Amino acid sequence: MKFLVINGVNLNLLGSREPDVYGSGTLKDLEDMLRKYSADSNFEVEFWQSNIEGEIVEKIQSAQGVFDGIVLNAGAYTHTSVAIRDAISAISVPCVEVHISNIYKREDFRHESLIAPVCIGQITGFGFNGYKYALDALYSRKGA
Repeated sequence: MKFLVINGVNLNLLGSREPDVYGSGTLKDLEDMLRKYSADSNFEVEFWQSNIEGEIVEKIQSAQGVFDGIVLNAGAYTHTSVAIRDAISAISVPCVEVHISNIYKREDFRHESLIAPVCIGQITGFGFNGYKYALDALYSRKGA
């Protein structure tokens, strides 16, 4: 099984961006943790990050027929991007929305996700572990 982890806008700044909210781990630290986890869990994982909405849309579209699932942290695009929502609903690859922080304990505008209704689930507030939980959900969903 092969999963795609997409990190969106500003997640390239992990480790230096608001460490009190997102922790001190970097994007590389997250990817290294998930590489080890995937090897131990017997599935493949590919990582991709962009700050550009259209590139995220294209990456989601390209997952059709290539990946068994997507873990998506769209960052702020979660609350604003109809285009990302439409890309997820246009393909048959299951997607889990992930957030490092608990978006429901933050500013009110972060409480609404445009993409959650087209995902199989949402995991929020568990730090980097949320990505592992999302991978586990996708893996178990495939009946492995």
